[in-house]
Amino acid sequence: MLLEKILPYLPVSSLPETLVYVVAGAGIVFLTYGIFLEVERRQDLVLLLGACCLIVYALYIRNLIFTLAMAGIAIGSLIEFLEIYFGLHKHSPEDLERYKKLG
Repeated sequence: MLLEKILPYLPVSSLPETLVYVVAGAGIVFLTYGIFLEVERRQDLVLLLGACCLIVYALYIRNLIFTLAMAGIAIGSLIEFLEIYFGLHKHSPEDLERYKKLG
């Protein structure tokens, strides 16, 4: 099998189970990519999508803590996106100056 030594054999027995693993992998990629995005609006949408993908996996493995953590990330990202969309999320000039000094 191609990449057999890098990717271990997944005990997948059906198509729905395979789709759950594919969605979980996509969620990992989205969450990781979302960290590096500069545009806040896009970052929130990508984090929301990644968290939703991982909620599917967390529900599949029936892990309550993981489900709640991903739900928290999804809800937080959705709230921040809606604040940006409706113009409620703003940075004051003092905040921007403080951010510049930190970097």
